Amino acid sequence: MRCFLLTLLAVFCLCLPVRGQQRPDSVRVTFRVNAATLPDSQRVYLSGSTPALGNWQPDKVALHPVGGHVWEKTLYLKEPSVAYKFTLGSWETEATDANGKPLPNFSLQLDGDTTMEHELKHWLKKEARKITGGITGTVRYHHNLTADSLKPRDLIVWLPPGYEEGSKRYPVLYMHDGQNVFDPATSSFGVDWRVDEIADSLIRSRQMKPAIIVGIYNSPDRMEEYVPGAKGSAYVDFVVNKVKPLIDQSYRTKPGTKHTLTGGSSAGGIMAFMLAWEFPQVFGKALCMSPAFKIMHIDYVKDVQAYSGKKKKLKFYIDNGGIDLEARLQPGIDEMLQELQQKGYREGKDYVWILDKEAQHNEAAWSKRLPRALTFLLGK
Repeated sequence: MRCFLLTLLAVFCLCLPVRGQQRPDSVRVTFRVNAATLPDSQRVYLSGSTPALGNWQPDKVALHPVGGHVWEKTLYLKEPSVAYKFTLGSWETEATDANGKPLPNFSLQLDGDTTMEHELKHWLKKEARKITGGITGTVRYHHNLTADSLKPRDLIVWLPPGYEEGSKRYPVLYMHDGQNVFDPATSSFGVDWRVDEIADSLIRSRQMKPAIIVGIYNSPDRMEEYVPGAKGSAYVDFVVNKVKPLIDQSYRTKPGTKHTLTGGSSAGGIMAFMLAWEFPQVFGKALCMSPAFKIMHIDYVKDVQAYSGKKKKLKFYIDNGGIDLEARLQPGIDEMLQELQQKGYREGKDYVWILDKEAQHNEAAWSKRLPRALTFLLGK
């Protein structure tokens, strides 16, 4: 046993970078925070858009206190660009400006080894963050759904106006990152998509067909579950073979392909596209906001390029912004649109693409574009 442990320790040490030694496939970044308003005993955290940065979990990557109200952390990052923020352990204690408004995401292009210094004077206090709004309409919950190799998660089901007063059946839109869809209290950053308010308004004004909308909560493995790979395939199977049958059995749905939609943003946007592309016999339409079709290690364009069969009967809403990460998603979106055209899909009929050059990568921006998406896919 002692020999085994020594061998294991030796292998582990070989896998670690020597201090100051560059990994051949990565960039060395030191994040340094100067926070004179905090005691040196305070814990400060880094949270961002990659696994090394915690996948936006606010308390996963702790900075080290070095004294003098300074904290820092050195990481080796492989991605060409990252977005990040700082917290004191939760999104109720993130860094703010002088007016108490949470700072926008910091962004970094990884062109070479660097040190990022930030002077942060203001932080949210747990009791100070006021989340306004709530849920419009009737929702029901299904808790702790499980599947092989996936962590358990909840579903939130929004019922359209008039659902409980008759026997009518409804189309269903399945949305990813479900905790961010309806309720600001459960949304990752305190801002939701406002799907309930927007859908309710569009339905009552007869601009959109009444529909059931299902929010599928994400898990800590979100970045693996929403992109091509083993966990992505497991999540696809979970949605197709567990979530949809449960909803069809529990609610008055129109279960056919033309009445079954899926939607999401960012990695959830590529997952929405994947579900429709790989299961066109189940999903007839996909809402893909700011989709990560081709960026970093992700490349779903090649999967579409490799398809040589008949044109699939699908309809897509695709959009993106133009600031920071949104601009970096643009080349992959351009390639996917070109490939769809090569496969016979026509803009305005089979798909629509919207560009908002001033939009950032967040729930507020997706909410702003949502009415156009819903009326294109579910318009009366």
